Amino acid sequence: MVPKDQFIPHLCVSDGLAALEFYKKVFDAAEGDLMMAADGKRVMHGEIIIDGHKCFFSDEFSQAEGGTVKTPQVLGGTCVRITLMVEDADALVQRAVAAGAKVLMPLQNLFWGARYGKIVDPFGHEWGINQQLQEQTPEQTQAAGEEYFKKEKKKP
Repeated sequence: MVPKDQFIPHLCVSDGLAALEFYKKVFDAAEGDLMMAADGKRVMHGEIIIDGHKCFFSDEFSQAEGGTVKTPQVLGGTCVRITLMVEDADALVQRAVAAGAKVLMPLQNLFWGARYGKIVDPFGHEWGINQQLQEQTPEQTQAAGEEYFKKEKKKP
């Protein structure tokens, strides 16, 4: 049997319980399994469920404790962006900012027919927020993209 989610991101965060509350509040995530470390303070394995799909998270652990992933703060940034397809991008970004996220790219209507922007959560993870406003053919998106980049080149 193939599981529903065959691709499950795993986020390493600096405060697992605070991250859980942030993701529940901002992304309307449901709480899945939660296993605390022996110290009772750090999340060893946590799950959030966003629109029926899992995302794992945990606190950072040392190599001696079996840890192999680091937080964006330790790494000096992240090399991953998770994009969420949402019904109301403006409302989500407002909730995120109120809960401590920072806007990296303000929401705007873009050439692929979506309202799109980027935020970074308080734990250093980058999220693309995409609200599809209209469906387009690949040809329409290509033409709109070419026009968009022509205008961008002309900006000072």
